[in-house]
Amino acid sequence: MTPATLSPVAFVLKGYPRLSETFIAQEILALEKAGLPITIVSLRRPTDKKRHPIVDEIRAPLLYLPEYLHEAPGKVLKSWWKVRRLPGYSRAFAAWIRDFKRDPTSNRGRRWGQALVLAAELPDDIARIHAHFMHTPGSVARYAAMIRGLPFSFSAHAKDIWTIPEWEKRDKLADAQWAVTCTGSGADHLHGLSPADGRVSLVYHGLDFSRFPHFDSVRPSRDGSGEAVQILSVGRLVAKKGYDDLLDALARLPTDLNWRFSHIGGGDGEGLRAQADRLGIADRIEWRGAQSQADVLEALRSADLFVLASRVTDDGDRDGLPNVLMEAQSQALACVSTNISAIPELIRDGETGLLVPPQDAAALSIAIEALIRDPQRRLAIGAAGEARVRGAFGHEAGVQDLLARFSAP
Repeated sequence: MTPATLSPVAFVLKGYPRLSETFIAQEILALEKAGLPITIVSLRRPTDKKRHPIVDEIRAPLLYLPEYLHEAPGKVLKSWWKVRRLPGYSRAFAAWIRDFKRDPTSNRGRRWGQALVLAAELPDDIARIHAHFMHTPGSVARYAAMIRGLPFSFSAHAKDIWTIPEWEKRDKLADAQWAVTCTGSGADHLHGLSPADGRVSLVYHGLDFSRFPHFDSVRPSRDGSGEAVQILSVGRLVAKKGYDDLLDALARLPTDLNWRFSHIGGGDGEGLRAQADRLGIADRIEWRGAQSQADVLEALRSADLFVLASRVTDDGDRDGLPNVLMEAQSQALACVSTNISAIPELIRDGETGLLVPPQDAAALSIAIEALIRDPQRRLAIGAAGEARVRGAFGHEAGVQDLLARFSAP
């Protein structure tokens, strides 16, 4: 496959760049290096104060759409005037009206306005519009693709699969030329909603191991009886990450164990800090906030144990295949997590990590204690986890799969 066979593609993202979406930046950079011409379209401007170094390596031009239509009414009106006579406009408008009747919200109206701007400002050589996440980016990409008469495809991940209504998923799957998702559970769900033509495929995003090279040093054999065992978690401070469950689990640990917990990730942690105070464990916790990928790698190498207490929230939101678990395992760091979504596709319970039921602080505490007290088991599980993630979850296979899709007629 040569660059000459790859036509330019617009990638529609909800926000860019984002510290929590390194897997998207990793994919864009790999596709770009393979010769795929990409234009990045973002529905909102960045809010993170830091950014990962990988973003500076990406050369794709960047188009920001107006996040709120009232901030750029002239641009929206000018865009409508420009695209209103295109052959695909009537079909797109009819699709939006159907959607708006079922979802009469300002958000739905904003997606139509953003789609008008995208259709008007999209470079003429773009041959496809591809969305990362099938919810709001998928809506903008779908409407704009209809207006411009371009093929539409998307990558689905987690929240977007489980929090939008079935009618919306069915319509987007019917209009998409193809779709990929990064979890077996997500693929099974979408298969049941899509036309029976195999347009949904499982494509793990995996890791770029050049950014997470093998860790050669030997971790100390801390067992909680002397020097504190270092427990780490990385993730946004949102409900689906289960940090309130994790704090409850830590508070249940026997008083004779010496441990410290560090958290890396953005979000509002005021409630969790208050919870830690109530539980009497605040003095053992360090809240580091959002960090760069280099800082995360250093933290993984300094830790003894990685914990992620993912769960399903009341609105159905959940993790897919958390990159942070693959990153931790790439550094031979033993992991404890929950048996939801695609986590069991990565971690084999008792072999490459420990899995417990979600929202079960007692079971989570028992698993954490078991690995705190047994450093040799931690090392064995960490080594097995690294072997599995490096053997089955590299990003190269997924990139080649996507290149084949983007190059197809």
